[in-house]
Amino acid sequence: MNPKIILTTLNAKYHHSSFGLRYLFANLKELRESTQLIEFTLSQNPRDIAEAILTYNAKIVGFGIYIWNTEQSLKIISILKKIKPQLLIVLGGPEVSYESENQSICQAADFIIQGEADFLFYEFCRNFLTDSKLPSKKWISGILPNVKEIASPYSYYTENDIRHRVIYVEASRGCPYKCEYCLSSLDKSVRNFDLDSFMTDMNELIQRGAKQFKFVDRTFNLSISTSTQILKFFLDRISIGLFLHFEMVPDRLPLEIRELIQKFPPGSLQFEIGIQTWNPEVSQRVSRKQDLVKIQENFKFLTQETGVHIHADLIAGLPGESLESFANGFDAISLLNPHEIQLGILKRLKGTPIIRHNEEWAMIYQDDPPFQILQTKTMNFETIQKIGRFAQFWNLYANSGNFKNTLNLIKAAPNALGNSSWFWKFFRFSEYLSNRHPQGNGISLIHLVESAWIFLIDHLNISDEFARSALIQDYTGKIKRDIPSFLRPAQKKTRKTYKSTTNQEKNPLLHTPQRQMRHLITNSS
Repeated sequence: MNPKIILTTLNAKYHHSSFGLRYLFANLKELRESTQLIEFTLSQNPRDIAEAILTYNAKIVGFGIYIWNTEQSLKIISILKKIKPQLLIVLGGPEVSYESENQSICQAADFIIQGEADFLFYEFCRNFLTDSKLPSKKWISGILPNVKEIASPYSYYTENDIRHRVIYVEASRGCPYKCEYCLSSLDKSVRNFDLDSFMTDMNELIQRGAKQFKFVDRTFNLSISTSTQILKFFLDRISIGLFLHFEMVPDRLPLEIRELIQKFPPGSLQFEIGIQTWNPEVSQRVSRKQDLVKIQENFKFLTQETGVHIHADLIAGLPGESLESFANGFDAISLLNPHEIQLGILKRLKGTPIIRHNEEWAMIYQDDPPFQILQTKTMNFETIQKIGRFAQFWNLYANSGNFKNTLNLIKAAPNALGNSSWFWKFFRFSEYLSNRHPQGNGISLIHLVESAWIFLIDHLNISDEFARSALIQDYTGKIKRDIPSFLRPAQKKTRKTYKSTTNQEKNPLLHTPQRQMRHLITNSS
C-alpha cells in the first residue's frame, strides 16, 4: 500500500502508545484505507525516522507534538522539508495548541491544528485530497467535538500493542478544577463518553488479551455513578488478572467507591493521586482546591483497608513555595504512607494561567522543553537543582521498591538537624549521592547498593551487621543474585544467594507491573 496520509509521533519509550493518533485514525472515515499509522521513539535517529516516512511517498504527514518530543520532531520535519518540500506537514497536540506562533517547529510546518483534532484533521485531509483545497490560515481551530460522536479508537490497538504496550483508555474528557499549572484548567466542563459503548470496547480489549488499562481521565472519581459502573465492570472480570490505573481527586472518596475498591485483590488497582502542594496558601494561589483533612482520611482508608497501590504527586517550584514548606509537604505526604511519591519540577505548559504569577513571584522558566522552572522568589536556582537531584535519587531508591530495608535504616538514623524529618534525612543522602554520581543517569543497581553501603557505614555510623543485612535483603530478596563482594563478611568468602517467591509466581494470572509488585511484596512480608 502507498498511503496518502502518514500519522506519526515520537513516544518517550517503546512501551508507550499514542492514544491521540489512534483517535485521529479512527475518525478518518473513508480515508483510513489511505492512511498509515507509524510510531517511533525518542531514542531513534531523526535521519532514520525521516527515511522511514519518505519511503511511503505520502502527501500528508501528521505529527503529534508533545512537550517531550518537540525538539526531536523539529529535526525530522526539517529533513523532510529539505528532501521533499511539497510534502504537507500538519502538526497537532498540546504543545502546539497554544502560544504556537513563534515556535520554530510551527514555522517549519505547513499547518497547525489547535485543540482536539478528532474531526479537524479528517476535514483537512478530505478537502486537500478530494478538492486540492487548503485552509486560508496556517492555524486551524474549531469547536470542541461532541465526544459521543467521536469514533472509538480501541480496535486500532494491535495485537503487538496489547502484548507489549500501555493501553490508554478514557471515559471522559475535561476537568472541572482550575489548577493554574495544568492544561486541563482551560476546559469548560467535563464531557463523558457513552458508557455502554465504552464498556463494550473494554470488553473487546479484554477478549483480545488486554490486561493492563491506564485511564487518562483527569478526575476518574468525579462522577460517582460513572466510577462505580466502571469499577463493577472490571471487578466482574478481575479473576483473569487485570491491572487498572486511575487518576483520582485526593479528597473525594465516597462510600460507594470505597466499598467497591475494597473488593479488588491487592496489586490490581493503582491510584495516581495529585496532591501537588501541602501549603494551603500556595494551593489557593494557584486555584487548587483541596481538603487536607479529607485527604488524610482517604489515605488512611486506602493504606489500611485496601490493596490499592498509591502513587502520590508533589510539585516543586509553585509560586510562594519555599524549600522549607516543600519539605514539610513531603513529610506530610510520606506520613500518609503512599507506595510512591512522584516529585516533579513545575513546568510552564503553554496556555496555562500560571504565568500570571511571573512578576510577583519572580518565576523564571527554561526557554526550551520541558520548560521547567529555574528559580522563583522563594526558591533559587541552586535549590531547585538540588530538589531535582533529590527527585531522581528518590525515584531510584524509594519509588523503585528496591531499597525498603536500607531506607528504613536511613529513616531511623539520628538527624543532624535534631528533628525527625524524612525529607531532610533523605536530602542528606541525596547530597552525598550527587557528589558520588555527578552524572545522575545510568547508575547500575550494584553501584546504587555500593553507594548506600558506604553512606550507611561512613556517614550514618550504622553497624556493619545492620547495614549488611538490610542491603543483602534488598539486593537479593527479589530475585536470585550473588552477594556483592563488599557485602560479604571478611571471614566468610563463600558464595550465597537468596531467592524469594513473588506473588506473580504464586499467581501467574496477576498482571501487576514489576515496579508495583515490589511494593506489594515488601508490604506483605
